[in-house]
Amino acid sequence: MSQTFQPGDYLVFQLEAGFALLRVLSVDNSDDDLIWHLAAYDDYFLDVEMAEAAINGENSLFSSQPHIALTNRAFESTQVAKISNRQLTEAEIQPMLDWKNAPDHEISDRSVRLMLGLR
Repeated sequence: MSQTFQPGDYLVFQLEAGFALLRVLSVDNSDDDLIWHLAAYDDYFLDVEMAEAAINGENSLFSSQPHIALTNRAFESTQVAKISNRQLTEAEIQPMLDWKNAPDHEISDRSVRLMLGLR
C-alpha cells in the first residue's frame, strides 16, 4: 500500500458502526522503516460527512491520544482515507516533540485499533 499522506491530514477509518478520526503529525524515515506520528480522537461518527463537519468546527474534537508513534506495518494494517488537511498548531505538534526528546520513546507495532482499545 503506497501512502502519500502529509502532516496535517485528517484520516478517517471505519469501525463496525461508524467512523473514527486520526491526524498525521509527521512521517519519519528511520533506518529500515517509516515511523508514523499520529493523533487520535475520541469522537466517533455515523458517516464521513459527520466527521468532516466536526473537522470544520461544527463540533469540537477531543484528542484521546495526542501522539502515537507507529511502524509502517502497524499503520498500514488499518485502511484509512484522507478527508481534509489543515496546518498543525504548535500545541498539536508538542506531544510528538516531547516524545522525540524523551530518551525512552516507544514505536508501536500494534495497529491503530489496538492502540485505541478497539477490536
